[in-house]
Amino acid sequence: MREKTTIKTPPNAKFLPVLEIMKSAYILWQDYLTFVPKTSKYSLGKTIDKYFIQTIESILVASFLEKQEKQPFVRKAIVSLDTLKFLLYILWEIKGIDVKKFTVLSEKLAEAGKQLGGWHGQLAKKNPASDAGK
Repeated sequence: MREKTTIKTPPNAKFLPVLEIMKSAYILWQDYLTFVPKTSKYSLGKTIDKYFIQTIESILVASFLEKQEKQPFVRKAIVSLDTLKFLLYILWEIKGIDVKKFTVLSEKLAEAGKQLGGWHGQLAKKNPASDAGK
C-alpha cells in the first residue's frame, strides 16, 4: 500500500526586491507565452525566456557575492534585461503579444531596470576603481 505524501508549500523566502519583481514578471511571461503564436513561440519566445533566466541568474549571483565582486554581475543583469525588453518590444511589434500583456510586462521590467540601475550606481560609488577603465 502506498503511503500518502503531503505536499508542503515552500517556505516564505525573502528575496531582493528586484528579484521579486523579476520572479513575478517571469511567472506572468510563462502564462503569456502560451498565447504567443507558434511562428514566434519557439524562436523569439524561447529567446526572451532565455534572457529572463539569464537576468535572474545574474541578479542571484550578485546577491551572494562580496560587495567588491558584485558589479560585473549587476552590469550583466542590466544588459540582459535591456536585451529582454528590446526582444519583447519586437514580439509586440510583430503582434506576437497583445498591448495589454506587453504593457504589464514592460512596467515590471522597467521597475526592475530602475532598481538594477540604482544598485549599479551604489556599487560604483563604493568601488570607483572598477569603472575607471571604461
